[in-house]
Amino acid sequence: MVSCRAWNLRVLVAVVCGLLTGIVLGLGIWRIVVRIRRGTSAPSSGIPTEFCRNGGTWENGRCICTEEWKGLRCTMANFCENSTYMNFTFARIPVGRYGPSLETCDKSTPNVGEAGASLLNNISSEVQILTSNASMLTSENIVSATQVIGQIFNTSRNASPEAKKVAVVTVSQLLDASEEAFQSAVAADNDDPLTTLIEQMENYSLSLGNQSVVEPNIAIRSANFSTENTPSRVLFSVKKGASGSLVSGSTHLETDVNTLNPDENTELQILLNMKEGRNSTACGFVVYQNDKLFQSKSFIAKSSFSQKIISSKTDGNEEGQSASVEMAFSPKYNRDEFQLNSYACVYWNFATKDWDTHGCHKQKGADRFLHCHCNHTTNFAVLMTFKKDYQYPKSLDVLSNVGCALSITGLALTIIFQVVTRKVRKTSVTWVLVSLCVSMLIFNLLFVFGIENSNKNLKTSDDAENTDVTDNVIPKTDTVSTPNPTCTAAAALLHYFLLGTFTWNALSAAQLYFLLIRTMKPLPRHFILVISLIGWGVPAIVVAITVGVVYSQNGKNPEWELEYRQEEICWLAIPESKDVIKSPLLWSFIVPVAIILISNIVIFIIISIKVLWKNNQNLTSTKKVSSAKKTVSTLSVAVVFGITWILAYLMLINDDSIRIVFSYIFCLFNTTQGLQIFILYTVRTKIFQSEASKVLTSLSSATRMKSLPSMTRPRLRIKMYNFLRSLPTVREHFRLLEPSVSTEDVTLSESDQAKESA
Repeated sequence: MVSCRAWNLRVLVAVVCGLLTGIVLGLGIWRIVVRIRRGTSAPSSGIPTEFCRNGGTWENGRCICTEEWKGLRCTMANFCENSTYMNFTFARIPVGRYGPSLETCDKSTPNVGEAGASLLNNISSEVQILTSNASMLTSENIVSATQVIGQIFNTSRNASPEAKKVAVVTVSQLLDASEEAFQSAVAADNDDPLTTLIEQMENYSLSLGNQSVVEPNIAIRSANFSTENTPSRVLFSVKKGASGSLVSGSTHLETDVNTLNPDENTELQILLNMKEGRNSTACGFVVYQNDKLFQSKSFIAKSSFSQKIISSKTDGNEEGQSASVEMAFSPKYNRDEFQLNSYACVYWNFATKDWDTHGCHKQKGADRFLHCHCNHTTNFAVLMTFKKDYQYPKSLDVLSNVGCALSITGLALTIIFQVVTRKVRKTSVTWVLVSLCVSMLIFNLLFVFGIENSNKNLKTSDDAENTDVTDNVIPKTDTVSTPNPTCTAAAALLHYFLLGTFTWNALSAAQLYFLLIRTMKPLPRHFILVISLIGWGVPAIVVAITVGVVYSQNGKNPEWELEYRQEEICWLAIPESKDVIKSPLLWSFIVPVAIILISNIVIFIIISIKVLWKNNQNLTSTKKVSSAKKTVSTLSVAVVFGITWILAYLMLINDDSIRIVFSYIFCLFNTTQGLQIFILYTVRTKIFQSEASKVLTSLSSATRMKSLPSMTRPRLRIKMYNFLRSLPTVREHFRLLEPSVSTEDVTLSESDQAKESA
């Protein structure tokens, strides 16, 4: 007996350790996958500083090499050594870069200007060809191309107008490169080439005369005036096109216009107000299709919206203070998915290489445009913030409410009954069943009262006229969400108690396996204590690790909660198809529940075959058990094992009509699971039926005593008794509520009578 107990305890401990090991291993794999996908593996503290050679530094788990070296340890050359070409000597040049010769031409050299212009034309054309495939551009390509183009636009290089127009084409192509490539270029080169290019583009916009250059991602327009006829105001407009690209004719320039006059076809307008006494002879405008050249450290764009940048400049500026501007931007975004929250009027500060609000403020407009005013000229933008237009589900339908209400009532009655009658029944199943019911009861209460996000009641306006114009503060990101710690706590509690419910389902299966299959062997020692620690402890460990991992990966993001839960409802977040592998829903819920369901189904099949539906001819008890009772017993085991949750997998069928049918079936079976437990494990017991019979009898007696006169009560009782005796079927129906007498009691009473008669 002692050896059996020791063996059973070892089996139980092995199962528990295996379950804990599987869960912890799964969460560890999930965290590793997340780190690999994000590329943010923590650097090893054991890496020596001299591991990276040739000036490389160890960051984010790898060597960050200088421009002239590459490889794992920065030992592979990425440059061309000193060379000589046509009697010109060139120093070491990194791959992908251009470099000047060490020799310089004398100013008296014939055709020196023509030769230089021809060379710049060739270089501009080559760069344009090399950047034609934007999807293949890397950060190194972007840095090299911007450096070359900046030199072409530099007035000291005397590049031809044709070379500069080709360079504009190159800039347009660069703006099609990925955002990640630009971010890497800024991190690697401190965004000096980008800043230089932006300044050179401003200067170039003054040199076009009254012409314009329009490419898909950039448009440049210039206007020249005489000193006597300098207009006081110049209006530059960009019209909406059929596509998202800029096209010829989409820009329009007007002079002597008093105010902004945008219409429904206007995408943005800028009104340049010349200051009195400053007779400028030229002004220029540049429109960028997106803000990839303007890599901000304070504003992070998460959405894929096209953020247009508008630049205005006049000649003879003193730090841009010779004119002021008024602007009107038409927000362009996916109105089906997002709502406009607020915006900020900003300009690009070349000193800090970031957006700034100095001298700019928002203005109230009577139209759907975002209005800004700045007291200087440079590159301007509106940094818009959006709220995702979440489609919050409607309140729980009637079927869910009724099912949950019945389950809550049934579970509460089952808990009370199991606790009150535990000494009379003397069964070890009580603690497991009560724990299961408690976990399921709390989950149902949280589901009814906490599954809905209170943010669904917040009023939001998508009208630009109603946006706040008092504060002009640069936002941190372009998408904002309303924090709701209560919803996050509700999601964590729902996660815990639903996972706890499945854990207690598994423990119920394990207990019944020990009681029914291993009938001749006792339960392991401290069985109740061990399963209690498992049932309430394992779900807590899983939830704590999940929240901890999500927070450690996204803690700096103010919206980190949405990496753990949904915004639509207070439940675990459903990831996009590409992010399923790093989803907390997968590793902290779907995988553990799938393991529990598979093990419960296996145990259910074993118990059904070997115990419930097995007929032993040597046992008279199995002969007398009807198929109906076997079916009820099978259903009882299936309910407490949570087998009906496999219907959730049938809801993944792509056919909408079939999925809707299974959704209703799933809702019917699982919202009423508490009621099923109450019927199968409480109502069917002899103790409950006996007590219910006494209560009904006392209630009926009290009712008759109050409603009938004292003289007629005995007669009516006799009549009612005779009436029930005359209706056997009705009498048998009423006897169902009476405590049944076992065959052992009947046999014992008959033997006693025989002894007395003897």
